[in-house]
Amino acid sequence: MKIRVPATSANLGPGFDSCGIALSKYLVIEVLKESSEWEIIHELGKEVPTDRSNLLLRVALKLAPSMKPHQIRMTSDIPLARGLGSSSSVIVAGIELANRLGNMNLSAAQKLEIATAIEGHPDNVGPAIYGDFAVTAYDHQSKHTYLVKHHFPECDIIAYIPDHELLTETSRHVLPKELSFQQAVEASAIANVMIAALINGNLPLAGQLMQQDRFHESYREKMVPHLSTIRQICEEEGGYGCFLSGAGPTVLAIVPEDHSERILRLLRALEPEASIELLQIEREGVQVF
Repeated sequence: MKIRVPATSANLGPGFDSCGIALSKYLVIEVLKESSEWEIIHELGKEVPTDRSNLLLRVALKLAPSMKPHQIRMTSDIPLARGLGSSSSVIVAGIELANRLGNMNLSAAQKLEIATAIEGHPDNVGPAIYGDFAVTAYDHQSKHTYLVKHHFPECDIIAYIPDHELLTETSRHVLPKELSFQQAVEASAIANVMIAALINGNLPLAGQLMQQDRFHESYREKMVPHLSTIRQICEEEGGYGCFLSGAGPTVLAIVPEDHSERILRLLRALEPEASIELLQIEREGVQVF
């Protein structure tokens, strides 16, 4: 059995802790033979545990503690701590592992509730479970998660992935504890119109509004100085818009399909150590083969 979970990008600018998309990079979990102890085989570095302390197994065993131990192969091209949902993909894979080996018969909605409780917010785990473009909300009072999935308009997505990490905890530390009433209304309105533009397939307007966030990007920009440079290149070369992927430091550019090659070349000249990748929207979420 193989479990495949897509990478994700959260926020899309003003859709802070709410909007997310699934992307064509993947975590793959392959369940191998039964074993006397849990063992995870991978080549992801020494910082990723190979035993029960791995996040995958911590999530799975919390949900289904009576599962028989197996040998598991883990592969991933989702970089760690870059704002592409690496931890969310592992959480979703752990839930699916428990669902399958523990015969839990969880619905997608139940998986979302569990994943949100673990992750703290649904903007990454939502598209990782459902795929495509997900608009989510978590009600802390009722502990209920809401999600609406919609088709993201056709386009190319260019990911500018720096060679250094930026932990979400560090990036969140620079955010303000409160906004004024006027700021909150304006920020919310921008997010609302961006979502409406995406639903209408109006990428020029959606891209414009992705760059007018009031919730987080202006506070995080000093930690990601490349954002403004990438945004300028994107605007000059006919891209729709750029935004910080999750907490960063990755930046995503939404561009017309016939503009991507030139923008790719210009971005690759910025920083030789950065990884510049052409991605697509992944229409499906977690899948089992």
